[in-house]
Amino acid sequence: MKRALVTGITGQDGSYLAEFLLQKGYQVYGLVRRSSTESFERIDHYRDRVTLLQGDLLDQNSLIAALSESRPHEVYNLAAQSFVPASWNQPVLTGEFTALGVTRMLEAIRVVDKGIRFYQASSSEMFGRVRETPQSEHTPFYPRSPYGVAKAYGHFITVNYRESYDIFAVSGILFNHESPRRGLEFVTRKVTNAAARIKRGLQQELKLGNLDARRDWGFAGDYIEAMWLMLNQPEPIDYVIATGKSHQVRDLVAVAFERVGLDWERYVKIDPALVRPAEVDLLLGDASLAKSRLGWEPRVDFEGLIRMMVDADLAALDARR
Repeated sequence: MKRALVTGITGQDGSYLAEFLLQKGYQVYGLVRRSSTESFERIDHYRDRVTLLQGDLLDQNSLIAALSESRPHEVYNLAAQSFVPASWNQPVLTGEFTALGVTRMLEAIRVVDKGIRFYQASSSEMFGRVRETPQSEHTPFYPRSPYGVAKAYGHFITVNYRESYDIFAVSGILFNHESPRRGLEFVTRKVTNAAARIKRGLQQELKLGNLDARRDWGFAGDYIEAMWLMLNQPEPIDYVIATGKSHQVRDLVAVAFERVGLDWERYVKIDPALVRPAEVDLLLGDASLAKSRLGWEPRVDFEGLIRMMVDADLAALDARR
């Protein structure tokens, strides 16, 4: 039985990935930080089938201990301070988790077992002020937030450990991927939850920043399969994972409110305070390498994704009544 250690297992991607690995017959370990309040909502339905280990990307020794106990064949590093706006308020902490945390995990692998295969969650935010469209594995990075900068560090330190220590280490440059498990602070879930709440009479309006920003949005459940595929190839290669289609935030809002039968322009208000200090205007990924080498393609389209999220938010609200 293969063993995998997933950092960030209680997050959106970690919860989908652990579920996927269990279906593949893996023994799954999850790294969780010690906290006075536990939040395992996303993994509650299979929590008894995974082993949770305490550890922290800020603490080298805890990572070594987690690897020594779980002895994984694969490590998926999905833990990070992953909310871009928060990285402006906590730039140093973002760097500690999202950048140096990658180094600590790679160093732990080097010490414990260099045969462990390592996946690093890179991000399309590394492209920032894009140099070309669409963005591929060869597009230069120009990050526009502390989060993007930290992710670029994590990406390149992964390359360095791969080339310096012959560790099977890869990075997935994932473009925006969403789901009903997305946190409420992210714009997609903020919109779908607001549409559901307004429909049920629980909210009056929705405040947003830049409606013109364009993103390449896909379904998280599709993207985690690409992570697994990357670690199960003959050679370690970094891949862009994306749908190849971009949409404005305005499109996201329109689809969500249409799903509940409302005119979004009556409820959405622009709040300049929500505009980023340095905006990333357009992200559009070219996943042709992943398609040709991994055989990976997204299954859920943009409209289907947003409708899925709205339906889930409506169901969750109705379940509480």
